Order: sequence, then C-alpha cells, then structure tokens
Amino acid sequence: MRLAAERLQVAPSTAFRWRHRFLRLAQQAKSALLSGIAEADETFILRSAKGQQVRGRAPRRRGGHASTRGTSDDHVPVLVARDRSGGCTDFVLGRCRKREILASLAPVLATDAVLRTDGSSAMAAAASAMGIEHHALNMSAGTRVRGAWHIQNVNAYHSRFKGWIRRF
Repeated sequence: MRLAAERLQVAPSTAFRWRHRFLRLAQQAKSALLSGIAEADETFILRSAKGQQVRGRAPRRRGGHASTRGTSDDHVPVLVARDRSGGCTDFVLGRCRKREILASLAPVLATDAVLRTDGSSAMAAAASAMGIEHHALNMSAGTRVRGAWHIQNVNAYHSRFKGWIRRF
C-alpha cells in the first residue's frame, strides 16, 4: 500500500480507500446479458485462508500447492462467460455442478445465444436445462479451434486473470 501511495503521491489512507472503491466497482462491472456466440469455461484458483486459523492442514507459504492433485476442496472454481461482442461476466462457484452453473448463467444468457464450452458434462447439462444451443470442444483430443467455434477468448481471460492474481 505504501508503494502505491508513493507512486500516486497520496496518503496511504487515501490509497487504501481508493483500492477498495476500485475493487467494489470491478465487482459491479459485469455484463447483464450475453448474446450471440457466448463462451463459458471454469478455472480453479487455489483457496486462500490468509488471516484465518485453519485446523487440520499445515500452513501454506507463498502460494504453495494443493494438498491433493487435480481439483479438490483446496480450489475455488471461477466460471467466466464472454460473448464475441466483448461482454464478460464471472461467478465464484461452490462446486462445478449443473445446479450452480444454471443459477449463474441462466439470468445472463440470451435465449437465442449459442454456448461454446469445453467438454464439461455439467456445462452441457446446464445448457440443455436452459434450452439453448450448445457446442462443446473435445479439449482432451487437442481440438482447440474448429472454424469459428472456439473458447479462446475465455481462456485468454483466464490467463490474464491468473497473471494478475499471481502478484498477490
């Protein structure tokens, strides 16, 4: 905080207050409706227990690693949805299940939207429940792009987000 205050030539209390105002503003700057071709994918962020007493596991130092391989309770799933016109929204999920994905995406996806995802069965089930057109890429077979059908915009967003969060 002191470094930011020095660079901006303001008091540390002002830098602190501005930081929290900007963070609140970023939470509200989500698209209300995604239309056309929409891409959705989830990414997993290592859960942070900073400032909390957590019993049952050793403290993790400077980023660290999950206690088990793959996705587990050590990870927080973040669902990101973008359309090709630049609209973007994101959701922090408890689990990557159909019910939570449906509750997150149903209010923001237009009824005539075409949803592009990776091969997630929960995403396919949510798209089916919403009654929208869904196309999945077989990422495990190495298919990343099939003509105009891809999820590269949302994957690029994940990359930028993780690069930004890595500093903290």
